[in-house]
Amino acid sequence: MWLADRMHTTHGSRPPASGVVVPHQPRWYQRLAAWLIYAVVRSVSSTIRYEYRDRTNLLQVDKEQPVVWCIWHNRLALCLEIYQRIQRRVGRQRQMAAMVSASKDGGLLAGVLEKFGVQPVRGSTSRRGRQALLELTTWADRGYDLALTPDGPRGPCYEVQDGVTSVAQVTGLPIIPVTYWLSWKIRLGSWDRFQIPLPFTKCVVDFGVPLRVPREASDEAREEARGRLEAELRAATVD
Repeated sequence: MWLADRMHTTHGSRPPASGVVVPHQPRWYQRLAAWLIYAVVRSVSSTIRYEYRDRTNLLQVDKEQPVVWCIWHNRLALCLEIYQRIQRRVGRQRQMAAMVSASKDGGLLAGVLEKFGVQPVRGSTSRRGRQALLELTTWADRGYDLALTPDGPRGPCYEVQDGVTSVAQVTGLPIIPVTYWLSWKIRLGSWDRFQIPLPFTKCVVDFGVPLRVPREASDEAREEARGRLEAELRAATVD
């Protein structure tokens, strides 16, 4: 999940007797907090100087092709702002669906995503994963871009897990590795060393080489693709 997995914790949704995990819905105070987070992100972003390094030719290629956006967990603070700016830059109107934890904290982040016009899909590798994968596939079939954090929600930091390549294989969509560098930021002491941009910082956004995972790919081929994605993201990441 892109921004949403930032708040993932171990106290997830309680499965009913049927075994199906029902995601927690945002409470009124979570929706209020989501509005405040949205306002702060938009305000800080309006002061940032953005620069783009488009090694994928993303800004010139077919605008109708949905993609899987893939960004490190610790760089989620500006990901939705960057996505909206890229949409405007290329004159594209496509929408996005992103993975969100099914936990109580996920309800808050689902509210944030909705403020940015992103469709939250509730689940993670540990809870409601199969249902969430099916829902992501449905949104991809509708022409939505998808968004995932390859090292989230629990890490280790900068290690790509299997989820993103599985989504790419099932949907047939190309993965776009995305990372960015901030000249002025606060770095938290969390497992992912989460980065909070400060006002008037410079943000250099790097789009890596697109990667496809064929639907008929073997386990070995999928692991090779996972390794290439990790190497691509690590090479472009500057802390």
